[in-house]
Amino acid sequence: MNNLEYTALYRKFRPLTFNELVGQDHITRTLKNQIVSNRIGHAYLFNGGRGTGKTSSAKIFARAINCLNPKDGEPCNECEICKAILSGSLTDVVEMDAASNNSVEDIRAIRDEVNFLPTLAKYRVYIIDEVHMLSTGAFNALLKTLEEPPAHVKFILATTEPQKLPATILSRCQRFDFKRISNEDIVKRLEVVCKEADIEITSEALKTIAVLSEGAARDALSILERCVQEGNKGIDEDKVKELVGIPKTTFVSRIVENIINNNAEEALGAVNEVLKDGKDIQNLLWEIIKYIKDILIYKTSKDLSLYNNEELKKIEELTTKISKDRLIGMIYSLSETENNIKWSSQKEIMLQAGIIKLCTTAELDGIEDLRRKVQELEQRINSGNIRIEQTKKNVETVKPNIEPVVIEKKKPNVNVQNIPSEEYWKNVLDTLKNSGRMVLYSNLIGTKAKEKDDLTLEVIFPNGLTTFGKSMLEKPENINEITKLVALNCGKEMRVKYIDAKEYVPKEENNIENVIKGLDIPVDIID
Repeated sequence: MNNLEYTALYRKFRPLTFNELVGQDHITRTLKNQIVSNRIGHAYLFNGGRGTGKTSSAKIFARAINCLNPKDGEPCNECEICKAILSGSLTDVVEMDAASNNSVEDIRAIRDEVNFLPTLAKYRVYIIDEVHMLSTGAFNALLKTLEEPPAHVKFILATTEPQKLPATILSRCQRFDFKRISNEDIVKRLEVVCKEADIEITSEALKTIAVLSEGAARDALSILERCVQEGNKGIDEDKVKELVGIPKTTFVSRIVENIINNNAEEALGAVNEVLKDGKDIQNLLWEIIKYIKDILIYKTSKDLSLYNNEELKKIEELTTKISKDRLIGMIYSLSETENNIKWSSQKEIMLQAGIIKLCTTAELDGIEDLRRKVQELEQRINSGNIRIEQTKKNVETVKPNIEPVVIEKKKPNVNVQNIPSEEYWKNVLDTLKNSGRMVLYSNLIGTKAKEKDDLTLEVIFPNGLTTFGKSMLEKPENINEITKLVALNCGKEMRVKYIDAKEYVPKEENNIENVIKGLDIPVDIID
């Protein structure tokens, strides 16, 4: 077969009957019932994502309502009318692409034609694809014809963006929403195509193609076509990923594992290996996000279907090293990096910066655990079920049937009563610094703490309390944060009171940049 006669797979294997359409049973069943009962509407709107079967359904429907020998609402594809429509020689079925024919004149031409009877078929059918691309004037020209067309005229409008259509058009059409096709249905369709085209391919490769197609059968056939360019035999998962430009799972796993272990050097090394191999940055980032998402799903439900036993074992190992909260945070952070890369001319640098940022969260899990424990402690205190007492080992509960809340210290066997306020206040400041609360921390640098009584801790500002610092520290969320950390470190709940040691004189210290100017730590976090 020479190149002139070659037909793309998605055209060669376009569904010819409703039964061949995959994943749209809710639509095909309704259309077939309308044809069988002869209750055919005058205008239809087929809406859905790319490659979900809108145009194929429109063509099948056009043949079915004109077929000389229909059976159960299906076209026979053998009669004179069906063959003429399939070959494109029947002028009674008109296909128009609104993306390139969107003017008023194009629609007026249709309006002038609809009054003529069909030449051979029972109905004159107009299939207008990407109808949302029509101009305002074209929509207005179509409106009257669409509202009261002659009995022998049927309109089928197809679009991926129905929200762009005027309400007057939408209200005159029967709307059918095409769903995204499931991976299972796409795999079944690919198996049929591969069998008919004599293509040898593994089931893992088919699953990979289905995932990459993102619910579009046409995209799946296009990917399959790329894979058969080098031969129809021995197509496996690695070959699919190589041809599409997606890194192997082993590389992606290495990158994610090093991010989880906060090993920036190794993570960047794995990233550079993949990029040197010619892989696309967008594809690599997409694979990393997808892999993290799969770890989260496995940690939640223990259910993943696209990995072999060895890969699942590795994923299970990674789930033990990371919390769900951090996995979610990583997905959000990488998604932000993906958006930034789209508009950047330095895509590789942006990716590396995003990876490094993820690797600088070594204390994140511990901080989240700390916050959860403080919140739990506060809730139990507010409920009245426990009373905080200064003891050497724990905080005893009032009710014997409630377990005591143990306040763990960095150093075992420390007597809470004997901890000087200066020492635990230093711990509070260190926690703020390590947790990234830099604006809050910078406003407390140089402060001293002193217990006024058993219920009040005075935080003294020897150099005065600036207006900016006061506004920041008196925010409810910041007061709660400091109060919780004080309670955790001193073993009792205390009210924090700020003391200005001298009258405030306005100076340049109001500027947050001047406050943290002398710090030897990187500040890139906004509270």
